[in-house]
Amino acid sequence: MSLRNQKEVTELLSAWSGGDPEALERLIPLVIGDLRALARAYMARESPGHTLQPTALVNEAFLRLVERRELNLENRIQLFAVLAQTMRRILVDHARRKKAARHGGGTPPRPLEEVFELPVAVDVDLVALDDALRDLATFAPRQSEVVTLSYFGGLSFDEIALKLDVSPTTVKRDLKAAKVWLLHELRGGESDPAATGTAG
Repeated sequence: MSLRNQKEVTELLSAWSGGDPEALERLIPLVIGDLRALARAYMARESPGHTLQPTALVNEAFLRLVERRELNLENRIQLFAVLAQTMRRILVDHARRKKAARHGGGTPPRPLEEVFELPVAVDVDLVALDDALRDLATFAPRQSEVVTLSYFGGLSFDEIALKLDVSPTTVKRDLKAAKVWLLHELRGGESDPAATGTAG
């Protein structure tokens, strides 16, 4: 996104938070491309025939955003941080409903190798990932948020650092620590030497 567009996003977010409903309509075209690309990346990790489509995911995220007028979003990073949490909730809710419909059957696995920069694929149940992130948040909330912003929000280390008011180095350290703990939990407590290796 160009600096000009980022400035326009900031101005429109301010107008929307100030009560201008049309500001959001003008904002959507500026960020919809990035959000659809992010949603397509999510769906590419799911099994073929997934019933939730990228456009539907983005649309649902925006509909939920409209209902949260009390939010005071100041820039693109804050917007994507909120939408990351929203899309995480939508995806997990969808996975839980799908699991319930299958009477306990497993949900399609999702790889974490991209966010954790692992040399091999790590398949994980999305519901299990959400549960693990909730557990992680009870004692390391920033680490949990770093994973959410990176995995669900597609934000870079620098963008996450700005959002959390820490250094990019701290973000990388948090992600590495979260990786070790999450992979241990998602593997049922089994240790794996690969999980403790240095990311990237």
